[in-house]
Amino acid sequence: MSRPLLFALLLALAPAAAHAQTDVSRLEQRLQKVEDELAIRRIIVEYAVRLDAKDLEQYLDLFAEDGVWQIGDMVREGRDEIRAMLAGLYKDTEIEPYGYERYRIVTNMQIDVDGDRATARSRHLTLTRGERGNPVPTLGGLYEDEFIRENGEWKILHRTDYPIMPTAEEWRQQMQEMMAADKE
Repeated sequence: MSRPLLFALLLALAPAAAHAQTDVSRLEQRLQKVEDELAIRRIIVEYAVRLDAKDLEQYLDLFAEDGVWQIGDMVREGRDEIRAMLAGLYKDTEIEPYGYERYRIVTNMQIDVDGDRATARSRHLTLTRGERGNPVPTLGGLYEDEFIRENGEWKILHRTDYPIMPTAEEWRQQMQEMMAADKE
């Protein structure tokens, strides 16, 4: 093949090569977004699993270094404050791999990723073992979350829990009663 013909062929193929590169770049971006959403979905589920198991250190690891947990006007900033709150709620912090007295279900997750930040909304329902072992719904609400990619991993930057049933005030009273019972 002559040089002019080869040059003409390369010029003709250049737009196709550029288009293919653009397609690969778009595909990589779409794949990254899917991977990010799956990682965040995993954190939302792990939050419930680790809290139910009373695996507090693993639970705390889901939060960013300066992560915030909030319900109503009760705000806990940073892992140390969140740890202290949980220690007050759970007298016995042994990991419970089976036989929970209560567990959480998290559903209806809506996740929006924007680079190294994301937001999410999800619903939660806590079930407690009733008198005869039957599940009894005890808390239902909405989580609104902010996430951040910290050291290459997604972490909870700010979780706000909006109790719906019972209300925030009713739940605050129940938490105080649980803490008082654990101290006895």
